[in-house]
Amino acid sequence: MSVTSNNAAGKAAGKGPGRRRRPTIHDVAREAGVSRGTVSRVLNGGHYVSPSAAEAVNAAIRKTGYVLNRHARSLITGRSGSAAFLLTEPQEKFFEDPNFNVLLRGCTQALAAHDIPLLLMLAGTREEQRRIIRYVSAGHVDGVLLVSSHTGDPVAEQLVEAGIPVVMCGKPVDGTGPTTRLAHVAADDRDGARQMVRHLLATGRRRIATVTGPLDTPGGVERLAGYREVLAEAGLPADEGLIAAGDYSRASGASTAAGLLARRPDLDALFVASDLMAQGALTALERAGRTVPGDVAVGGFDDSTAAVSSMPPLTTIRQPWDRISAEMVRLLVGQIEGESTSAVILPTELVTRDST
Repeated sequence: MSVTSNNAAGKAAGKGPGRRRRPTIHDVAREAGVSRGTVSRVLNGGHYVSPSAAEAVNAAIRKTGYVLNRHARSLITGRSGSAAFLLTEPQEKFFEDPNFNVLLRGCTQALAAHDIPLLLMLAGTREEQRRIIRYVSAGHVDGVLLVSSHTGDPVAEQLVEAGIPVVMCGKPVDGTGPTTRLAHVAADDRDGARQMVRHLLATGRRRIATVTGPLDTPGGVERLAGYREVLAEAGLPADEGLIAAGDYSRASGASTAAGLLARRPDLDALFVASDLMAQGALTALERAGRTVPGDVAVGGFDDSTAAVSSMPPLTTIRQPWDRISAEMVRLLVGQIEGESTSAVILPTELVTRDST
């Protein structure tokens, strides 16, 4: 056959010159030596398929280069084949706080192992949250990985009431209502705070102040509780003048630490509830002419990139972000498949550097 007739045949088949026809499920079945129904069952979870047949189908998929038509699959299964990463914080926080990016990357990688794409959704206002709830409730995603921890945030409750599979990063704050059934994955914030305050005491510090996270969040509440508990164990009287709340931003760390120094210039240590806020606190201490750790020892929380880029590098509490994201995905996939899921609390670790 001539080149001209080849091109004509290609055009008749709906192809341009040199373009190869996309492989179909029939090609996979023929290559694997199984029925089309067997290939379909493998593509939809592998139920009622022998291991040898599944292996043959997967080998045929790799050889033919077959790519699943997700739209066609969703019509059959009633699923979208995707999940959402929903952050109910202002957009600027997503770009400022390195923890969100680390968590997003980990969740994306964990879902990729299940061939599930992840949609990033930011909803920092009530109107944005209402739009996203409508979108999610319409079935555009199969489940939600939720980063939302403020008391009174309605998103978690609305997702649960709508029957949407959802897993939260962090402990739900509210102890009543539908959110009590919410699956979640969290680091042990209280024990992390205990480890840090014990470490500061071990360096000889006795006037230990703290910049907490927002006190309508589980991290803010739990880390403050751990701080109080260890000081009580050490026989040090509670001093409310050494406690001030920030909002996890670098700017709030700087302003709150400055306020603590003005109120209690004799403080000799500072436990800050996030590395980003601790960076701000270091700036405030430098402006006040205090050396770190000579005059004031400083400890953070998270072990984020902010900790290692600080001057001096921060002693901090490491949150196991890779495990947190992997567990969130495991629970969410389980829910999508109809399993009951609950809570996972993961241990934290003290990492000592030059700030203490």
